[in-house]
Amino acid sequence: MSTAADGSRDVRAWLRGLEVFAGPLATFDPTSAPAEPVALFLEWLTEAVEARLPDPHAMTVSTVDEYGDPWARVLILKNVDTHGWQFAAHAGSPKGQQLAARPSAALTFYWPALGRQVRVRGPVVAESAERGAADFLARSPSARAEALLGRQSRHLEGVAERDRSIDEALKRVEREPGLVADAWTLYTVTPVAVEFWQAEKSRVHTRLSYERATPDAPWDQHLLWP
Repeated sequence: MSTAADGSRDVRAWLRGLEVFAGPLATFDPTSAPAEPVALFLEWLTEAVEARLPDPHAMTVSTVDEYGDPWARVLILKNVDTHGWQFAAHAGSPKGQQLAARPSAALTFYWPALGRQVRVRGPVVAESAERGAADFLARSPSARAEALLGRQSRHLEGVAERDRSIDEALKRVEREPGLVADAWTLYTVTPVAVEFWQAEKSRVHTRLSYERATPDAPWDQHLLWP
């Protein structure tokens, strides 16, 4: 890291010196894009998987609480189809409470090795209890045990308390393999906007936006300035 004249670390210069879009980057011809965004998203996701990028199905889920303050965390994409993009959360968690108060979200996927981002935005629908249960039972035993506690994001006295509680919950999962956390919820983002962003080393990036007025309306395509 470089140093400033007074001997302190020059963080600004250090950050400016970090290389971005090292490549080789993917290419994107927006004139060949399909009429709706799901097909293009699955194409890009497949390329990220085939490139062996880490956690290609991870996404930043952004929500707003009842006071208008933004929150964001990384979750795993559970499914995507013509109805929307899906993720799961405990209804009693901060994310679940935010979605109950303001049922809308923005998703951001980023595959830096390919120089690609996808941004999804729209209202959020809570799926049926049956679909939530199916998602819950597909989780690993330890993940189910943690969710059964229903304590996400609460203050913790220490790791010993955490490990003891999860161990007890795990034993319960082993005794009752069909047990489901009642508040476990599968959510679907029904998009009104999906943007595909392809980086260029020149920084003249290519951006294609799919937009519609409501989740039931047909899609319009628009190129965006970088």
